[in-house]
Amino acid sequence: QVQLVESGGGLVQTGGSLTLSCADSGRIFSNSAMGWFRQAPGKEREFVATIGTSGGSTYYADSVKGRFTTSRDITKNTVFLQMNSLKPEDTAVYYCAAGAMSPMGVPHGYVDWGQGTQVTVSS
Repeated sequence: QVQLVESGGGLVQTGGSLTLSCADSGRIFSNSAMGWFRQAPGKEREFVATIGTSGGSTYYADSVKGRFTTSRDITKNTVFLQMNSLKPEDTAVYYCAAGAMSPMGVPHGYVDWGQGTQVTVSS
């Protein structure tokens, strides 16, 4: 069973930065596009970013484009989400996801999900 372990969430002030990490057990990491999603209280889970198997293809939601960057370290089976210029509206539980055949922005394209990590941006 694939396990995705996320870390790096926390409390930060507006304009600050955080880097989320998602470590995979490795069973499918090398053959899987990875995604980041977030869910704020009372809202549906929304797409944040996705990255292809080699790391060469990345796509972002318009709301984070230019501020967030996703990357992956294949040798460490880890994907990262660097978040800069954070805003209060970025506050949510962030999830990483694995198992997609290609980079995609819809949750149902992914098979495995992490437990989520809380990101809170204070104003």
